[in-house]
Amino acid sequence: MKRKFYLVTAAALFFASLGIYLGFWQLGRAAQKEAMHAAMQAQARRAPLDAAALAQLPGLAATLYRPVRVAGTWESAHTVYLDNRQMDGKVGFFVLTPLRLQTSGQVVLVQRGWVGRNFEVRDQAPAVQTPPGLVWVEGQIAPPPSKLYEPGAPGTGLIRQNLDLDRFRSESGLALADFTIRQSGPPSDGLRRDWPALALGVEKHYGYAFQWFALAALVVGLYLWFHFFRRPSARFQETHPHVPPPSL
Repeated sequence: MKRKFYLVTAAALFFASLGIYLGFWQLGRAAQKEAMHAAMQAQARRAPLDAAALAQLPGLAATLYRPVRVAGTWESAHTVYLDNRQMDGKVGFFVLTPLRLQTSGQVVLVQRGWVGRNFEVRDQAPAVQTPPGLVWVEGQIAPPPSKLYEPGAPGTGLIRQNLDLDRFRSESGLALADFTIRQSGPPSDGLRRDWPALALGVEKHYGYAFQWFALAALVVGLYLWFHFFRRPSARFQETHPHVPPPSL
């Protein structure tokens, strides 16, 4: 019986410790994402960068989500429509066009906005306006759009599922910057710009932490109940199955 007691005790200690460790690990992940969100908000409150400052960026991580205001001309021949992208629960396209900056000559891919699709002609790109000449663009420095599942080789052409920046450099022949600009502002050129807020999933980590702590508490509670708080008659009957329990 002592061997069984020690095995059960060791198992209870292991699973309770594991639950506590994983609970604190989830709390740590939540704290990291909250710090990331605070850093993003601080970046968004900084003064906008111009074309000269963009050409001397210290690195994408240091300037991500920083506001920008630049002038340039659209490289409209290299516009791309990313398919199956949603805005306000509706399916359509993200429209991306390279912008050649006026001051530095640098070429930056701009996430210009969202446009709905024609569900009767699924391979038809909706018309959007791309003004010729000098235009002003306001927005934020952003990574390229997230990639969706795509069976087979990455697509090319006007409409595609995803866009790989390195592959698009070779395809277009443009020396694109390592970052993109996510254009902000009211609807224009037939495009909407109600970009969804970045979901960091902080609440998910708090939920997981609660589950792990609850599991650890359950293990400890069951261990204490079965070994210390059950009625003496129940424990007596387990250790002496052929002896009638003492009467109270």
